[in-house]
Amino acid sequence: MGYILAIDQGTTSSRAILFDKDLKIAAIAQEEFAQHYPHSGWVEHDCSDLWTTTAATCRGVMEKAGLGAADIAGIGITNQRETTLVWDRNTGQPVYDAIVWQDRRTSEFCKALKAEGHEETVTRKTGLLLDPYFSGTKVAWILDNVEGARARAEAGELVFGTVDTWLIWKMTGGREHVTDATNAARTMLYDIRHGRWSSTMCELLGIPMSMLPEVRDCAADFGMARADLFGTEIPILGVAGDQQAATIGQACFRPGMLKSTYGTGCFALLNTGEELVTSQNRLLSTIAYQLDGKRTYALEGSIFIAGAVIQWLRDGLKVIREARESQPLAEAADAAQGIVLVPAFTGLGAPYWNAECRGAVFGLTRNSGPAELARAALESVGYQTRDLLEAMHADWTGADDTALRVDGGMSASDWAMQFLADITGASVDRPQVLETTAMGAAWLAGQRAGIYPDMEGFAETWALERKFEAAMDAELREEKYAAWKRAVAAAQAF
Repeated sequence: MGYILAIDQGTTSSRAILFDKDLKIAAIAQEEFAQHYPHSGWVEHDCSDLWTTTAATCRGVMEKAGLGAADIAGIGITNQRETTLVWDRNTGQPVYDAIVWQDRRTSEFCKALKAEGHEETVTRKTGLLLDPYFSGTKVAWILDNVEGARARAEAGELVFGTVDTWLIWKMTGGREHVTDATNAARTMLYDIRHGRWSSTMCELLGIPMSMLPEVRDCAADFGMARADLFGTEIPILGVAGDQQAATIGQACFRPGMLKSTYGTGCFALLNTGEELVTSQNRLLSTIAYQLDGKRTYALEGSIFIAGAVIQWLRDGLKVIREARESQPLAEAADAAQGIVLVPAFTGLGAPYWNAECRGAVFGLTRNSGPAELARAALESVGYQTRDLLEAMHADWTGADDTALRVDGGMSASDWAMQFLADITGASVDRPQVLETTAMGAAWLAGQRAGIYPDMEGFAETWALERKFEAAMDAELREEKYAAWKRAVAAAQAF
């Protein structure tokens, strides 16, 4: 039993990764699934797709590695956060599709709550802002728009969960309705100061507390995956939302340590230790992880579109066939054109939080083409990250002179990471193992199972693959960033 099965259920695909006793990757299996856009600004997943692709990749990775359930000491789960599911407590049948974290359908509801003066309460209780991004208003929408859902919820017949809760429910055959503290902290229903569901928030959003799962530590007993799935029961021992799992996987255990993950979106988390820092710059206060009942806090900046801007070049504009083509295109671009792309396809995240803003391109000429658009797309991720870092520096002095540990698919691009160092003026550290999200989930489960080292021992295993240092002229850096700020202001004005 020297292996850990890490489930990484993401926005566009489900993956299963087997880690051996030395925390080395033994095998990976991955399946993409459909994205559904029923209206402008709406994003949904078929709940069954989340489950079937997860189950299939788990079986597939075990087959690929030639292992059986008896070889696996535990399961760790990391997941897309804020994505919202509601299902029948007795039958397990969802009452609606999963509403994805990117979805903006509740923006008018959030506006109304802000106008009524509720945002201060939301921030004080949950560390979050009133935005459609979070789960709470999505649950309220389902209860108010699915026929009979509110009455059924008030009768105790319906339950709510984020993706981790749904997967655990399915794996345990409905025996466990649970989540961990990091996922709970993203719902807008959880009091992160006191570590419990907030009756104030549930009352404000009209959500019966009977719907909510039990909250546990990130490393805990979450139930047993049923024997008919994999051949014998396997304990589920670790759970964390994807960005918190990446923070753990990057060994950002000391206050002041900072990681930034470049997946579909970009999410930067700054460990603030036992101190819950309230942002004055519209960042989020959140739980980085909870172990042995002790909460460690973080400041988080959330960017909605990072890797998704490259997907747009591929699937929307069709100017590239594969994501990796974006780097050579960017290298070949005419830098003098100075094109700026604001990728606000689903609104702007931190520190702007403008749900209505949409994407825009500035500075186009007759000579602008795929290469210039690819360069602008990659640069947009660097600009957005600088927005986050500047807000963090303003909020907390412990963020000064912090090296940025990066991971996620886009971090493999040397060009993008060099631009990130250039535009932020910070050191960018890329680890040898880029699968830090899955590794974080694996470490939680493996440490609980007794086969992986403690926090200090795990931190010693982190290894640098490459450090990127700023090489851009300081005056040019500020000119380019000023152009970005003008473009964002123009996009918001439109």
